[in-house]
Amino acid sequence: MSKYPEYSHVKSHEWFDRARAVIPAGVYGHLGPSEGLFLPLNKWPLIASKAKGTYFWDMDGNRYLDLMCAYGPNVLGYCDPDVDKAAIEQLSIANCTTAPSYKMVECAEKLVDTVAMADWAFFMKNGTDATTFSVMLSRAHTGKRKIFFLRNYYHGNDPWAMRADYPGILPEDVAHNVVLPWFDMEAMEKAYDACNGDVAALIAQPYDHGNFFDNRVASKEYWQGVREFCDKHHMLLIIDDVRAGFRLDLAGSDHYYGFKADLICFCKALANGYNMSAVCGREEFKATAASLSFTGSYWMSAEPFAACIACLDKMKRLDTPALFRRLGTKLTDGFKEAAKAHGFDLVVSGEPALFYLRIANDDSLMLHQEWVAECVSRGLFLASHHNHFINAALTDEDIALAVDIADDAFGVVEKRHPELKG
Repeated sequence: MSKYPEYSHVKSHEWFDRARAVIPAGVYGHLGPSEGLFLPLNKWPLIASKAKGTYFWDMDGNRYLDLMCAYGPNVLGYCDPDVDKAAIEQLSIANCTTAPSYKMVECAEKLVDTVAMADWAFFMKNGTDATTFSVMLSRAHTGKRKIFFLRNYYHGNDPWAMRADYPGILPEDVAHNVVLPWFDMEAMEKAYDACNGDVAALIAQPYDHGNFFDNRVASKEYWQGVREFCDKHHMLLIIDDVRAGFRLDLAGSDHYYGFKADLICFCKALANGYNMSAVCGREEFKATAASLSFTGSYWMSAEPFAACIACLDKMKRLDTPALFRRLGTKLTDGFKEAAKAHGFDLVVSGEPALFYLRIANDDSLMLHQEWVAECVSRGLFLASHHNHFINAALTDEDIALAVDIADDAFGVVEKRHPELKG
């Protein structure tokens, strides 16, 4: 018998029904049930009421130990007092004004001081803005058209970053996208020759951490080879650090892997949930960045800048990359031990700060999805398709609770599938 009674989600699902009446699919993006990520749907809360630290609560009052961290932005913990204080203080002075706030300048200075490769910073509101700006800059600077992507890429939701079979995407939107396998320098050289040198940039995450498959960590040797390749062919090297940024190294994930990007895109962990993103770049691309027509409403809002400064300062004080490695390793080691005790082969991949889980007993991933659903319905929020995140509010006591819930869920699934013992 399970030691953790299953949650009910009556009020949360009532709210979701209200959402579906006025919002397409009820909710957009990763959380859309139409994407088939939440099976069975009745195990999931869908709508939140409040959050604090490493927990959030649904509309029924159920509490969840959250290892998704709002899909990454919650790097310090929900409602972090230092970040929220800085934001509130700024709101009491001014937020969105005709002339940009001095906080924008301070924030840029902070990023240049923090990110190893950065000579300048340019701000926007989300990760797609950051990657789009970087691609535009690379084309403007080189006069070339094609962009190299690495397989299973995700760089946002503008048409250029999509795939030809996505709804609403025209062939010409992705005509200049060249998709290559990870870690294959020979394929990269062949693709460059096939393009007759018309390649502006390569854009990539710091390691292979897409959805629905085991993550693959890159080596410093690989990235050094890519850096040399881009230099040889006068291409820009763009690192999409929207997901991994500041979790591996406060100086940037390129610094962590021992190379220097030309442009690096930040978003999720930048301001602990306040909406902003940034592109940092090298001096030789500053004039081109200044020449681009790129703007938007609320991009000069001072509140996120204040939050970003406080967030970066606190991550430095806590040395969050080292903290995340310790906590992530302890957590995933506990998960693996719990899985083994019930006869499951739980594969952990990626970096400890943002790890991916997969039950390898079943190639269809349905067994894995079943286990994840049982965890969620007992108060441990995981995803079945995405890498997970550590935040600084997570304690050793939280880890013990997470492992215990995971163990309980493994037990439930084990009893449901006696055939696995045969």
